[in-house]
Amino acid sequence: MHSSKRFKAYNDHAQLEGSHAFLSPSNYHWLRYDKEKLVKRLATAKAAARGTSLHKLAAHAITEGVQLMPNGSTISMYVNDAIKYGMEPERTLFFSLDCYGTADAIGFEMYDVPDGNVLGYLRIFDLKTGVIVCSVEQLYIYAAVFCLEYGYKPYEIEGELRIYQNDAIDCYEIDRVVLTEIMSTIMAHQRVIDEYRMEVEA
Repeated sequence: MHSSKRFKAYNDHAQLEGSHAFLSPSNYHWLRYDKEKLVKRLATAKAAARGTSLHKLAAHAITEGVQLMPNGSTISMYVNDAIKYGMEPERTLFFSLDCYGTADAIGFEMYDVPDGNVLGYLRIFDLKTGVIVCSVEQLYIYAAVFCLEYGYKPYEIEGELRIYQNDAIDCYEIDRVVLTEIMSTIMAHQRVIDEYRMEVEA
């Protein structure tokens, strides 16, 4: 029988921790990709990386109040409008460890109204750098989480949701009925999650 020694010569790749390789073992489906599919996935990954860079650029420009050349591009309209309305970029909204997310840009203003109550105006803008058609439901979820985190009822706010994509802007006035339904769904789902965990851990 041969004597053995513990292998101690692993190379140090600390700089790669938390990252994922394009040909990652955990995403083994690429083993069956042909050239066309591999190139298509490369293009998708490149577009995703570009999208991340554009979001960082936009967030920095908004934070610094630096307007971009108004050339009608998606990013220039998004950045300039966010600055115009005094919005904050990349703001995390939190309801629970099961329900939170980061809004691309958000702004909230409070107004006194004649009946003595306070009305809030909520703006949430989303920058989309891909070509896939997006749903405003994502923005409604951000709005719902905002209300849940900061204790606002749907009837206490009004506002606007915008999607910036393909050099165009889709604008949606906040529908309080839809907002109420989404807030109710979040709370109902959270109860189910909490009850399940309690049963499993009991």
